[in-house]
Amino acid sequence: MEAALEICGVTKTFGSTLGVDDLNLVMPRGTTYGLIGPSGAGKTTAIRMIMSILFPDRGSLRVLGRASALEAKDRIGYLPEERGVYRKMRADEFLSYIGRLKGGARAAVAARAGRLLARLGLAEAASKKCEELSKGMLQRVQFVAAIINEPELLILDEPFGGLDPLSVQLLKELIAEEQRRGATILFSTHVMAHAEELCQHIVMIHKGRKVLDEPIAGLRRRYDLRTIRLEPLDPGTDLAVLRTVAGVESVRPAADEALEIRLAEGTDPGSAVCAIAALIPPARIELARVRLEDVFIRLVTGRISTDESNLALRTHLQGLGTEGAVP
Repeated sequence: MEAALEICGVTKTFGSTLGVDDLNLVMPRGTTYGLIGPSGAGKTTAIRMIMSILFPDRGSLRVLGRASALEAKDRIGYLPEERGVYRKMRADEFLSYIGRLKGGARAAVAARAGRLLARLGLAEAASKKCEELSKGMLQRVQFVAAIINEPELLILDEPFGGLDPLSVQLLKELIAEEQRRGATILFSTHVMAHAEELCQHIVMIHKGRKVLDEPIAGLRRRYDLRTIRLEPLDPGTDLAVLRTVAGVESVRPAADEALEIRLAEGTDPGSAVCAIAALIPPARIELARVRLEDVFIRLVTGRISTDESNLALRTHLQGLGTEGAVP
């Protein structure tokens, strides 16, 4: 099957600053890829080259089988990081204009715009000028503009930035509907929990270079940190007995009043769970899934980080708005 996106050896510099360094990527049709990494990693630069807003210093791209996005623009939906609408237009007029620019029939575009605005709680905003809408409302309107033509390729650059939790959930539902429809989705974010929830495949960029390109399922198998989460039935239980369980490397409190028990390399997690449950009756016990933040730490440092380096990187990631905690 023809790929939706092919990037071969793409490099982009800005003066002496390297934005993207020798990026290679093949994205099959119908997949949802998460492009992740901290702010400044090169994600938006890569997207702008895909969209032919910027052009690489070297390397090549193919988008939906064409030599550039300019040749397939009517089949692409794009939500840029920098939001922008025609502020003097009414919201429904703006969406109708965008839909017709991409080849949609006026009546079909108007009907779809009305349904999507209603889904996002913007039915009453349709007749208002864009300049009269709040920042969050404008962001939802622009999201509708990105999907108004039912694109084959949907590119979302930080789509949830600045939105309230309800709006985020509504956008996630629409993204899931686009997935089921068969759209290919490239989702860029520095909030790794969002990528983990929505994406089938993860591409991680660090300092302009790709450091990970792997399906979520394979990633979890490959970078399993063997961490057990335990919530004792009796909060007053003596936890010192956990040290007697074979393979237990460390025990530390988690944010939700549970404990995180790290197992030594090579320890069978099933046996460890049984041994721990026999010693301390659990209200909840489970093998924790590896988080993308954990993977990022391992890739950047080249090893399982010490507590000190974990804390430093966690502080850095949280400062960028990344959700979750590093154990």
